[in-house]
Amino acid sequence: MPVQEADVIPLRPRAPEPTVRPPRPLASVTELRPRPESVADRLAGFVRNRLRGDYPVDEFGFDPQLTDAVVMPPLRMIYERWFRVEVTGAANLPVDGGALIVANHSGTLPWDAVMTAIAVHDNHPRGKHLRMLGADLVFKVPGLSALARRTGQTLACGADAQRLLRSGELVGVWPEGFKGIGKPFSERYRLQRFGRGGFARTAMKAGVPIVPCSIVGAEEIYPKVADLKPLAKLLGLPYLPVTPFFPLLGPLGAIPLPTKWRIDFGEPIHTGLVDQAEADDHGVGLELAEYVRDTIQKTLDSMVAERRSVFRG
Repeated sequence: MPVQEADVIPLRPRAPEPTVRPPRPLASVTELRPRPESVADRLAGFVRNRLRGDYPVDEFGFDPQLTDAVVMPPLRMIYERWFRVEVTGAANLPVDGGALIVANHSGTLPWDAVMTAIAVHDNHPRGKHLRMLGADLVFKVPGLSALARRTGQTLACGADAQRLLRSGELVGVWPEGFKGIGKPFSERYRLQRFGRGGFARTAMKAGVPIVPCSIVGAEEIYPKVADLKPLAKLLGLPYLPVTPFFPLLGPLGAIPLPTKWRIDFGEPIHTGLVDQAEADDHGVGLELAEYVRDTIQKTLDSMVAERRSVFRG
């Protein structure tokens, strides 16, 4: 039967196949995060807040905006580019609540305390500041005393330390004091006596953990070979060091050597279960202080043994 023209069903033109486009790549985690505020922006904000009088200062005189915008940026450059500080064990810093960070002390000048403060702030999940306990001498020097207060330091006093710890602050203490920071180069990385255990009793009374902190690299920044004791006594100083460069090179001798640093935060030593009656016991405090000291000494020995070079780490 012949096919009639009317019986022919016209075919519709075939729709072109859609062009398959590759999925758009997801933004990286870095792209999703807000851009960090630049140093210039932070400084501009600091100036605006100063002019308006809009800035917080706590009961101890700590000014976080001044610390973040003015004091820390130049010190951070030394931390990152001069000493090239490597931090390990930052996960041992408690996210919430207070803790007493106990560290070895060395280096003739207290660069180790300043570098530890930056290590804590820059590696803590919430950017907490380290509230350092300073010696009497720090608060007797005009100008330095005010700056110390503004940047969060306070006198090494048990009552003040407990108030800070109970309010959830991270408090730093260097129990060796001047005996540690002023020891000769021949005794490097040998911990001095940790006082009478006062820091241990402070932690127990506040019910906060102790985080042992071990610092390698600070011992070699000013190799102390002698001590001008008569002149130091005349000036009211605990010591007056002689290094290969000071006082021979004058002010240039005060430039620290660019050693490679490592700061390690050890596992917290919990004190919250200690009975308050035991917290007042000097014997218990001394025993805990010696345990913390031994822990830091063993860590230092291990870190120094692993180090291949003073300047390259």
